[in-house]
Amino acid sequence: MKRWDARTEDLVAETSQSEVLRWKANLGSIWKDGLTPYRQTVQAGDSGTEGDYQEESEIWDELTPRITQTLLSRICGLDPDHWSLTSASAGLMDLEAIPGLESSNSTIHPEKELNFLPIDLRRTWRVGATGRERTEAAQDRSWYLGDLIDNHSQAGDKRSRELEVLGELQFAFLMILTLNNNSCLEQWKRILALLFTCQQAIKSRSHLFLELLRTLRIQLSHCVDTDGFFDMTEVGGGFLRPLLIKFRTNLDEFDGKWKSDMIQELDELEDYLQKQFGWERGEYFVKRGMLDLEDGERVEMDVNNADEDDESGDYAPIVVELTPAQLKELNGGNVSHQENTAQDSEEEAELDDMDERY
Repeated sequence: MKRWDARTEDLVAETSQSEVLRWKANLGSIWKDGLTPYRQTVQAGDSGTEGDYQEESEIWDELTPRITQTLLSRICGLDPDHWSLTSASAGLMDLEAIPGLESSNSTIHPEKELNFLPIDLRRTWRVGATGRERTEAAQDRSWYLGDLIDNHSQAGDKRSRELEVLGELQFAFLMILTLNNNSCLEQWKRILALLFTCQQAIKSRSHLFLELLRTLRIQLSHCVDTDGFFDMTEVGGGFLRPLLIKFRTNLDEFDGKWKSDMIQELDELEDYLQKQFGWERGEYFVKRGMLDLEDGERVEMDVNNADEDDESGDYAPIVVELTPAQLKELNGGNVSHQENTAQDSEEEAELDDMDERY
């Protein structure tokens, strides 16, 4: 049992057994006078009577199936009786990235550091990797995903450790909705960026990615009622659009029954984004640009959904001289005229040369 401590503005354990017994004996009156049905919604045509309320227990179950005691203890601390955080709690990697966020905002109740999975997308290769291996690991982050699962997830068996990544995605999303926690928002984006840029893991961990697509669709369905914290229009959700394009491109490299199931889930997700947030589906522009890695190395990468009107920097136009055959394919009959003109010029030059000699 917990009680509210006005001094620290926190719920603390009630140590007095007499108080515990007193409150237990009055649970009925507390429910009747101070509480309303949990997870309720109002039916259409609400008249204000108690019978018009309907419990929504399935929503919570959909948003939390992979959140476990092990996961909460890792992120929030090893006190299984009191997992807590606030809107200012943050992972170590976000303390400098989010303006105004400090490691301790109060001497009475310092903010808790959240022990997230340490995702650093600027370095996704093993220690000691050089050359081609580093380039491949930057383009396909499957090895890095496996390393996080094997060395930082704390669940028991292999499958549970994989699903703990989804559990952290679900935890971060709920803390965004309920607390507007910026660090959880950044971690939610990092997990999505990691998973959707894997390639080989799509097949070897297909059950993980299939559930990822379902989880994301459920989460996005709850972004509609938020007050601007989630902007999933094509402009606001721009970080997600290229990730989905990249994922579909990687998925095209495989075949099998498992792929057809995943394509169906991806189609449903994109259909929802189109209907609910006005995303356009169709042809995407794919260009190439340079990705700066943590150690200063530059890797050439595909840039999906790039602006077709952007012709500066790495995408500046290049003048290329075409052969007569290429010109013929490009301009059709115009090439014949050009070739005839060139041929006439050569014949005239030969005649002039003969005149000079004779």
